[in-house]
Amino acid sequence: MYPEPVVPIAWLLGRWAGVGTGQYPGIEDFRFGQEVVFGCDGRPFLTYHSRAWLLDDDGNQVRPLATESGYWRPQPENGVEVVLSHPTGYSEVWLGRVTVTEISGPVITGARIEMSTDAVMRTESAKEYTGGQRLYGLVEGDLLWTFDMAAVGEPLTNHLAARLQPVVTDGE
Repeated sequence: MYPEPVVPIAWLLGRWAGVGTGQYPGIEDFRFGQEVVFGCDGRPFLTYHSRAWLLDDDGNQVRPLATESGYWRPQPENGVEVVLSHPTGYSEVWLGRVTVTEISGPVITGARIEMSTDAVMRTESAKEYTGGQRLYGLVEGDLLWTFDMAAVGEPLTNHLAARLQPVVTDGE
C-alpha cells in the first residue's frame, strides 16, 4: 500500500505504454512510442521514468528519442511538485494541481494534473529551453498527456501529446 499523501496521485501508479505525436516549429512532425512507469516504495512520493522512441509509418521502432526520470511529490490541498532530469542536459522543477473528476467506490477513475515549470536548469551544451506546461489526465482508463514548450526562441507551443494504456503483467 502507499502512504496517505500519495492518494490524490495514486491513479498514476503502474506501467503505461502507447503512441503519441510530436511537432514544433523548425522540425518535421513525428510519431513516437512511449513507456512510462510510476512507482511508490512506501515513502510519500512517486518515482517516475519515461522513455520514448521514434516510430516509422508502420509503427516500428526506429531509434530512441527521449528519456526522463524524476519524482512526483504530492503537496497539501491537491498540490504537486515534480522534479525531472534529462540526459540532454536539463533539470526541471514543475508545480501543479491535481483535480479528481470521478471516483467509483474507493478508486479514482477520472483525474487531471495541470502543471507549469517553476525552474528550468540546463547545462552549457544543452539547447535553449525556457519553460513548459504539462497536462496529464486519466480518461476512460488511459493516461493522456500533452506538453507545451518554450524553446529555441519560440513562445509556448504544443510539442508532444500521447495516449498511454495501462500495461498489465502476469500476476496482476
